[in-house]
Amino acid sequence: MLDVLAITSPIFLIIALGYFAVRQNIISQDVARGMGAFVMNFALPALLIKTLSGREPAEIIHGEFLIAYGGGSLIILTLGIAYTRFIARKSFANATLQGLGMSFSNSGFIGYPVAVQVLGPPAAIALTLCVMIETLVMMPLVLVLGDSANNNGHGRLHVLGNAIKSLCKTPIIIAIFIGLCLALTGINLPGPALKAIDMLAMASGPVALFVIGAGLVGLKLKGMRIDMARIVFGKLVLHPVAVFTLVWILPPMEPVLQIAAVSFACSPMLSIYAIFGQRYGHEGLCAASLMVATLLSFITISTALWLLDITQVFGPMP
Repeated sequence: MLDVLAITSPIFLIIALGYFAVRQNIISQDVARGMGAFVMNFALPALLIKTLSGREPAEIIHGEFLIAYGGGSLIILTLGIAYTRFIARKSFANATLQGLGMSFSNSGFIGYPVAVQVLGPPAAIALTLCVMIETLVMMPLVLVLGDSANNNGHGRLHVLGNAIKSLCKTPIIIAIFIGLCLALTGINLPGPALKAIDMLAMASGPVALFVIGAGLVGLKLKGMRIDMARIVFGKLVLHPVAVFTLVWILPPMEPVLQIAAVSFACSPMLSIYAIFGQRYGHEGLCAASLMVATLLSFITISTALWLLDITQVFGPMP
């Protein structure tokens, strides 16, 4: 367990440092938001290009990982929406948000920094696969469900089309496309460009963690405890269990990808969860759930890695 804590403690210390910096007005939250934009628009895309370029396609696409992680995420999304809508008797927009919070991990800002500490460079391949599932499947689906439930006057196909157009313009999706093109064609980028990409990629992990901590300042817990507990339990417990179950029963994949799939699922929900909540009128619930899940994820991630006992459950680490 001490070995696991040695991996996870530095990650959450950086999160705490981000919280402290904003709380003490060392930097403003506007500056922290700018740092987050830097990660999403430059550092993470650079990491993905660096990871994908120069690799064979077979090294990038792993069907078992996509099925295990994507399947587990879709199962929890469906169960979360169904339970919240038909058992808890919430509106469909509210149910969609709760299902989203249970099933959509913060892959870039927490999942990857955790996985890279445990697995090293292969974690970047897992990040790419997770991003493909989350941005090409989960996000369009949630937008279609949420917007159609919101009765904004547009049909589902119209909403889906707008969602896909918006996603195609995001730097992360563009980076995946560029990286895959470089891998398929065998084209090598010039040395200075590779060096710049490498420098940007190295900043992705620590800056992302700092931004997560900064974003926790000012979030408040007001009522909604039952809904909040449901979302947090679904994200930190049910989602990892669903992914672990599929990893266990599906044909074997590389041990490092098995570990990566579960560790990414252990992460709290995406950092823009509160923005989705604002879109559908439930910002307070989403912000409170995000704060609690992020704080508790130190315990759940550390415990999950310890319970997996990496070398015994999945085989020896590389």
